[in-house]
Amino acid sequence: MAKTRTEKIDSLQTEIAQLENKRKQLIQEQKQQERKDRTKRLCRRMGLFESLLPDTITLTDDLFKTFLEKALLSDYSRRILDGLTKQNTNTATPIRASAAAQSAPTPAAKPAKTEQDEDADEGEDEGTAQG
Repeated sequence: MAKTRTEKIDSLQTEIAQLENKRKQLIQEQKQQERKDRTKRLCRRMGLFESLLPDTITLTDDLFKTFLEKALLSDYSRRILDGLTKQNTNTATPIRASAAAQSAPTPAAKPAKTEQDEDADEGEDEGTAQG
């Protein structure tokens, strides 16, 4: 049985509506996955932070913010972050965001700690030579 043009148009409009709903559903699922990945990343990083600096656990939110601002906004920490960022972009390979969030910490952070330790040692040497 042949469809009339009106029936074909109605059928296509129904299909368009179904595809639009499917698109909205997929976008919503993607946003939900991104929120889950972000939550996991924040929890993992904060857990690491607290394990390295357990004294920060007792700080209030305002004191913790002050600590972070003073510790991380210095020129020294800025240079470290810039170096790590550059190192990460040089070695990064394109991977899905969800895979990146679930992967273990990259080994790229270890050499930076060595550089940081060397910079700290140089800073101590300069401080004793000047003082």
